[in-house]
Amino acid sequence: MTARPASRRIAVVSGGLSETSATRRLADRLGEATVAALAARGVAAEVTTFDLRPRAHDITNAMLTGFAGRSLQADLDAVLAADGVVAASPVYSGAYTGLFKGFVDLLGQAAFDGTPVLLAATAGTARHSLALEHAMRPLFSYLRALTVPTGVFAASEDWGGDGEAAGALSGRIERAAGELADLVASRDPKRVVDEYENAPAFTDLLGSLRTS
Repeated sequence: MTARPASRRIAVVSGGLSETSATRRLADRLGEATVAALAARGVAAEVTTFDLRPRAHDITNAMLTGFAGRSLQADLDAVLAADGVVAASPVYSGAYTGLFKGFVDLLGQAAFDGTPVLLAATAGTARHSLALEHAMRPLFSYLRALTVPTGVFAASEDWGGDGEAAGALSGRIERAAGELADLVASRDPKRVVDEYENAPAFTDLLGSLRTS
């Protein structure tokens, strides 16, 4: 009997600053396309999306105090445990947002060591498209992530219904998702390590006290 391939965990991080942001819309499409691409390769996957906007105050507090609250820490741990990551940010003044960078900083320098990452960005104009290469890719290379070759940038005109620009965006999404799926499928699933896994049982501790 052939063993069923283990399910992969895909984390989608969206750094959009508005409640209905183009960044979240792009991130959702990339997550869905990655799951479909993995399914086509015979690999099951589940996606968890992390919208940073509701965590803005928590991220700021963690940066100031050095301690993440319970909800934020749960998000950080889930991203660290992911087998593949979609990282999407809006672009302002030629770079990712401070909210996006703050979340990435809280993950730590070894967070993406060898982890496949798909980079994505949005902006009002295509003038910002190079931010993927001169801002986001160097950041994730520094963090030793395995970034897929195709980054996905979407300007306002790329969301124009069924036109040529929208078709080109769909093509970039499918290509990048396929590249991420190839990398994720070629690796064993990450093992989630429980920091209390090897902790002694409470009854054993009591026993040692009685005999000491």
